[in-house]
Amino acid sequence: MTTSPQVPRALSEAELTELGIRAFVGLGLPQEDAQAVCQILVLADLFGLSTHGMSRVESYGERLLVGGIKARAQIRVERVAPAMVKVDGDNGTGPLVGMRSLQAAMALARECGVGIALARGSNHFGPISPYSYLAAKEGFASIIGSNATTTIAPWGGSDARLGNSPLGFGVPNPGGQPFLLDMAMSVVARAKIRSALKRRESIPETWATDKQGRPTTDPAQALDGFLLPIGGHKGYGLALLVDLFSGLLSGAAYLNHVKSWVDAPEEPQNLGHFFILINTQLLGSSQWLTERMMDFAAILHESPPADPGKPVLVPGEIELAKMAQQRQHGIKIDASTLALLQQHATRTSN
Repeated sequence: MTTSPQVPRALSEAELTELGIRAFVGLGLPQEDAQAVCQILVLADLFGLSTHGMSRVESYGERLLVGGIKARAQIRVERVAPAMVKVDGDNGTGPLVGMRSLQAAMALARECGVGIALARGSNHFGPISPYSYLAAKEGFASIIGSNATTTIAPWGGSDARLGNSPLGFGVPNPGGQPFLLDMAMSVVARAKIRSALKRRESIPETWATDKQGRPTTDPAQALDGFLLPIGGHKGYGLALLVDLFSGLLSGAAYLNHVKSWVDAPEEPQNLGHFFILINTQLLGSSQWLTERMMDFAAILHESPPADPGKPVLVPGEIELAKMAQQRQHGIKIDASTLALLQQHATRTSN
């Protein structure tokens, strides 16, 4: 007898948010903190970034239950200069630390024109594009980054010494859609390789190497080996920049001082993040910025595509189109993720 595959279910944004909040409250977070976490994870799912959306309840939940992440973190914000704060995440859930840091940076940028938040004592904080999107909606251009567990060898090295640290930016468009770029320093995120392993699929040999440094199409060997950086030594340099800003300067762990949440889920990771915001409303009127952003996009869109079926896009168009589509038709959530959310949500009545 064969069993039918589990089919993803479509939930409305409100339904997924409400279920997610109940799940994280069940895992011990205060209601307000659970709302902040779910704001980021639901936006990730809306953008089609399912590997960094509500599916993260699996890894976050495991670590919350064993004490590797503190459910009731006392996050502290210290203003060290007119336009700069340090944020101590107290080993809280990553998206919560990220949201508190973003809010602090936005408050500074409203007052000073620019705002910088350097966070330590954090954990995996989801993708960057939700933070950039929220900042852009408030009129802020942003550069945001985080360090990560070591998965990449230094250029010319033979063991993992730096993380697949994500870096992103956003630029608002008062009369249209913002530009949003969110990229990791590897050709693909490690989560995509884990997803391929779960589906028992092979991967392109340009994604990763085995532990001997040889290109591989086997996701299991890739997870035992190293991710390949974008652009060779240039991607290596960008990864170092992100770790210097988010890890070293913030007071967080950096390079191989970062603990692996897979190998030691019960131990704090002490990840770091940085948020650099610019208040665009001080640079010119909304009409001024809209006209320039529209012209900027038009110059790129009007380039004749090399493939007629693939028009030129600007950063964020795919994610924002996905968000519009899913807000209309529902967000597709994997059946196993849905079951786990429901399981944790029942803890609130225990």
